[in-house]
Amino acid sequence: MRILARPHQLPVRLATGAYVLNAGLSMAAGDEGSAAAVHGMAANAYPFLKKMSPRTFVWLLSKTEIAVGAALLVPVVPSLVAGAALTAFAGGLVGLYLRTPSLRQEGSLRPSQEGIGVAKDVWLLGIGTSLVAEELCRP
Repeated sequence: MRILARPHQLPVRLATGAYVLNAGLSMAAGDEGSAAAVHGMAANAYPFLKKMSPRTFVWLLSKTEIAVGAALLVPVVPSLVAGAALTAFAGGLVGLYLRTPSLRQEGSLRPSQEGIGVAKDVWLLGIGTSLVAEELCRP
């Protein structure tokens, strides 16, 4: 496994890492109301999360976003590791989109007006899987 990120991977890692890190930092600074809203949406998609308090859920989610964003930003974190972390995180977000009917137009995968902000997470999934695939497919 290559330790340093390949030079051509740096732009996508920096842009994506900055975006994810900012999302995590913003979420960490949120209030009780926003924590309850985020938790409620996630718990509807993933019922096992209902057992967790909204504050704990948002705390864990924000720390996860911060860690994934930092892994992408630091070029000494191997792209395979950073890409796998991004793929796992984005997979959960895409799952949330797919499991929440109000985020999609009826009978379609196309986003509703409410789903546009979540539908973009498919890009994060694509970026993560591309980083992983490149590292696994290179000799």
